[in-house]
This record gives sequence, C-alpha cells and structure tokens, in this order.
Amino acid sequence: MLSLDVRPIFYVIGALLSVIALAMVAPLTADLAAGHDDWRVFAVSSALTLFFGVLLMLMNRSGRIALSLRQTFILTSVAWIIVCAFAALPFVFTEQGLSYTNAYFEAMSGLTTTGASAYSSVQTLPPGVLLWRSLLVWLGGIGIVGMGIVILPFLRVGGMQLFRSESSDKSDKVVPRAADMALGFGWVYLALTIICIILLKMAGLGMFDAINHSMTALGTGGFSTKDSSIGYFQNPAAEWIIILFMFLGSLPFVRFISMIKGDVKALWHDSQVRTYTAFTGIVASLLAIYLMATGQMGATDAIRHSFFNCVSLITTTGFSSTDYLAWGHGPVALFFILTLVGGCTGSTSGGIKMFRFEILWLAMRMQVHRLFSPNRVMPLSYNGKLVDADVIVSVMSFIFLYMALILVFGVLLALTGLDYVTAISAAATAVSNVGPGLSQAIGPVGNYDPLHDFGIWIMSLGMLLGRLELFTVLVLISPSFWRR
Repeated sequence: MLSLDVRPIFYVIGALLSVIALAMVAPLTADLAAGHDDWRVFAVSSALTLFFGVLLMLMNRSGRIALSLRQTFILTSVAWIIVCAFAALPFVFTEQGLSYTNAYFEAMSGLTTTGASAYSSVQTLPPGVLLWRSLLVWLGGIGIVGMGIVILPFLRVGGMQLFRSESSDKSDKVVPRAADMALGFGWVYLALTIICIILLKMAGLGMFDAINHSMTALGTGGFSTKDSSIGYFQNPAAEWIIILFMFLGSLPFVRFISMIKGDVKALWHDSQVRTYTAFTGIVASLLAIYLMATGQMGATDAIRHSFFNCVSLITTTGFSSTDYLAWGHGPVALFFILTLVGGCTGSTSGGIKMFRFEILWLAMRMQVHRLFSPNRVMPLSYNGKLVDADVIVSVMSFIFLYMALILVFGVLLALTGLDYVTAISAAATAVSNVGPGLSQAIGPVGNYDPLHDFGIWIMSLGMLLGRLELFTVLVLISPSFWRR
C-alpha cells in the first residue's frame, strides 16, 4: 500500500473551511440588517466551521505545500465533499430547515455551480439563506476556474493536458505559480461581478436581487431569489445583461488575463471561443426563427427568450426567462442536447466543454481521410499545439464515460419512481451541472424537493463527478492508485 503524507491535504482543506466560515459573515450581516433571527444560525455555523478549519490547519502544519500527483487527486475530491458537508449546515438550522440530505444537495448544487434546488419555494426564504446560496455559487466558480487552470491540466484529465501552462512545473508537484494565476483571475472575476451588479441595478433590479443574480450569472450557477427565476422580473434589459455575463462566465478566464496584459485578441485567437460563439449564435438564432414561424412570439420576444434560454443551458447556468417546456417537443429535444455541451475550459461552466468536441471532430476527420488515403500523414494541431494520441484517447474516454454515467444515473433515478424523461434529464443536468431538467416536476419552474432521498444522493454524486471531470473522482476507486 502507498505510504501517503496526508498533512498537506488536510491543511488545504482546513484553509478552505476557514474561507467558508468567513464567507458566512455576509449572510449573517444580511439577516441582521433585515432583523431576521436566522443570523444566529450563520453565527453558530460559522463558528463551528472555523473551529474545524483552524484545527485542521494547526494539526497539519508543515513546510512549503507541494502536492504529489496522488495527493492532488485525493485533495480535489475530498475537499469538495468535506466543504459541502459544512456549507450545508445553515440550510439545516434555518427556520425553513431542510433535512441534511437535502441541505447537502443544496450545498453541492451551489459549490458545483449546478443551480438545482431542494427548496419547494425560495421567495419565502430569509435574505441570509438566499445570499448564502448565491455566495456558494460565486465561491464555487472561483474554485472551479482555479481547478481548471491549475489542477486538471496537471492531472491530464479528459484531454485537459492541452491547457497545461508552459510555466508549469514539469515535476510531480503541483503549485506552478498557482498563487499568481489565482490572484489574476480572482481580480477579473470580482471586477466582472461588480460591473454586473451595477448594470443590473441600472436596469431596475433592487440591490439585493442585483447582487444575487450577478454572482450566480457569472458563476453560471443559476440560483435565483424568485421561484420563476429571471422571468419574475419581466425586465428585458436585465435579461440581456444576464445573457452577457452568463456568456462571459463560460469563457476561459486566462484569456481575460492575457487581454489585460496587452494581448487584446487573446480571446478571439482561442479556437474553442470562436467555435463556441458561433455555435451559440447559430442555435439561438434558429430557435428564434422557429418561435416566430410557429407564431408563439413576435420577433423581439423570440430573439430575447431564445438567446436567454439557449445561453443559459449551453453555459450550464440554469436561469430561465419563461417556461420553455411549453415551446414544443422540438425545442425540448434541442435543450437536452444543449445541456450536454457546456462552455469553454477554464471557465465556470460545466458540461462536456467545447474543446472536446473540436478534438473529436479533428479525430473523426483524420479517420475519414485514412479510409481513402491510409499512408497519408496528418499531424493534428489545436490552437497551434500538436495533438498527440494520448489527448485523443483521453477525450474519447471522457465522452464515453460521460454518456455512460448519465445512462446509469438515469436508471438509478428511475428506480426511485421517476418517469423516463424526468430521470434521464435529471441525470444529465446533474452530470453537466445545469440545474433544471426537462419535465414539469424539475423543469425551469420546478425543483428537486419531491425526489426520494436516494435520488437526492445520486444527484449529489452526479454533480460532484461532473464538476470534477469524472476521472478525478473515479481514479480513487482503482486499486492500482493506492499501490506503489
């Protein structure tokens, strides 16, 4: 068996718990300002979380943190599980308290930026709980971008090795200038959030709603302060602003940093950004034409609603401007496909990610050419980098496992009594970190409160696997991982 030093792992987890504990001060303050007694819940939860966080840090202090490959795999999975366990505490202890199963689901949904809710109604919740849900999405988005930029390329998960920084440490250690990189995208993330808040306030939303929806739009999490999501406000200007920031949240944040440093064309020079932008624009435009042709909406409303809901699903945000399930079977089938696509790597979006579709297309094109020209040498390149066979195999394995898990989870959810459409769409939205499903029960105006506890835990596992790119978690069940 592997002799593993767990001190760095628990030290980092302790630091993350301390951050979560300090973040609880914000909803505590919101409840105090509103005169709501739930501020005590956040005070107790924060103190408890901070106690265990500091305890873990003190008990596992060591020198410079340099994680091995195995330590990084373990940390990435275990940290998400433990942080969610503590982030769920306020949902249990509040006045409208959830069972711990549903509370863990709510916390996992927030931190993985999924946006699926176990609350039957959110409009009756106190401001502290609403803010805590949004904060989890926002903080989860920071963690996800950092993971996508620093950790997953190092772990070579699902073809992510294509995005390994040239400045990365080539040894078996992680933390290649991670602090500098994290600080850079952290400032970008904060700046975009503040800009979104200002614009939504100017568009007519109240400050509290503007803050919450800004955090969940940029974090592509989709938690709203209203049961009918963005459609509640009937505010076209706010919808266009949220469309923009959902889209920005689904773009690679490293390109924003490059633009700030002077490379103004960095974003557009990224192949996945060009493909992703074209795909989103074409799909949303075709849907708008369909809505106009079937007489369901006029041109202005059709364009706005089609772009809003297409962008929401492609970016895996999960907001809705209207009940799109009423648009007909064709759009619903399209939305199921959009649920799987996802945004760009290095963003807050979930899903398969656009670069994997590009790699798959390159591999398919090469295979077609080989059929009629078997001796032809065709080196594959992506964003100016050669794509070796290891990347292609990694991407194809990821997509196969992705689809297989959706089918398996769909069957497991159906065993709890859900119908086929509800079960398979719930499985897809969990693994893709989208949120709303494609049935009335769990659709854009529904929620996951009616699900059986077993189904809730299956969904939580699906959200975790999807957010950590599948293999990061599944590698831990391999016996060879634990051997020397």
